[in-house]
Amino acid sequence: MASPAKIGIVTVSDRASAGIYADEGGPAIVDYMTKALVSPWEAVSRIIPDEREGIARTLIELADAEGCCLIVTTGGTGPAPRDVTPEATEDVIDKPMPGFGELMRQVSLAKVPTAILSRQLAGIRGRTLIVNLPGRPRAIAECLDAVMPAIPYCIDLIEGPYLETDPAVVAAFRPGQKPKG
Repeated sequence: MASPAKIGIVTVSDRASAGIYADEGGPAIVDYMTKALVSPWEAVSRIIPDEREGIARTLIELADAEGCCLIVTTGGTGPAPRDVTPEATEDVIDKPMPGFGELMRQVSLAKVPTAILSRQLAGIRGRTLIVNLPGRPRAIAECLDAVMPAIPYCIDLIEGPYLETDPAVVAAFRPGQKPKG
């Protein structure tokens, strides 16, 4: 039996990393992945402050040392001065994947006009897909609902582990494969 896929979950928040308030974004991602994925996986979680170099180091560690096939960040994607998650992600990726951010903003704009202020993005580092999500749990679920159908196939294309989803939650799309369910 193959070992579980590792998924990095990074909460970027000065206050959560300092223990001033409880992290809600990271647990929301874990909850979503637990419902969406039926293939074995394990979370490799981090809660870190809004510091560009520290975010970049964490992404490199999770991709290169931990071997995560997917890293999902939450927080730090707005226009505030300390919101630097997209810049840190750009610092470490080899290939930008602009469609992820475009789709997430489109879906979010249908719910709230301030979604235009969101700067989430995605990119590839080696055999790891990195996806930046907003910080609010409801927005996390909405964005993951939008992009999760493409994530397993993207992981396939970068030679990562086979991720299988529960089609009752989110149906992964793989060209040439008949949908299940």
